[in-house]
Amino acid sequence: MLKILIADDHGLLREGITRVLTKEFKELEVEGVGTGEDVLRMLGSQTWDALILDINLPDKHGIDVLKETKCLQPNLPVLILSFYPEKQYAIRALKAGASGYLTKESAPQELVAALRQIMQGGTYVRSKVADDLVSGLRAENPATLYQTLSDRELQVLCSLSKGKTISQIAVEFSLSVNTISTYRARLLEKLNLTTTAELIRYAIDNQLVE
Repeated sequence: MLKILIADDHGLLREGITRVLTKEFKELEVEGVGTGEDVLRMLGSQTWDALILDINLPDKHGIDVLKETKCLQPNLPVLILSFYPEKQYAIRALKAGASGYLTKESAPQELVAALRQIMQGGTYVRSKVADDLVSGLRAENPATLYQTLSDRELQVLCSLSKGKTISQIAVEFSLSVNTISTYRARLLEKLNLTTTAELIRYAIDNQLVE
């Protein structure tokens, strides 16, 4: 029995993925959850053959869930499925332990192909991302400044771009207001910007938020 866990906060999308998979795999058990905490709960109580993980969950960022997933089940193949284009998050996700990255606009056949590949021990990325990984260009000479941000800095940037205040972000990440303010200051410095409004425009222009 093949067991696949799907983590996405959109129920219709989970149902659609389930339908695609049940047509392709025999003796399949699929479970769908909508939050990062639910993912970790399911991983703590059962073993799975693969995890399909949305990067934008309501309670935890997908990269954080991915890192915790690799602590609970280090050998579990994880396919990141996201609205964000590969250039924003694919390399970051792969470095955090993902086995593959796919955008939600991909065809159902590509989803199946990606899942088969990662369950066989491979990695699934599109050719441009693979080229960047092999050459190391992103690490040594980032094409865009946001690639230099830490995971937490990127999360704070995305939260700011959604109109959240420093206080709201502090509560969201269980950090102090001073700590979030420090992250904001780092963002301004790294991105060569001066105001929160410019940070928001930068995130929108680079498609870092939906």
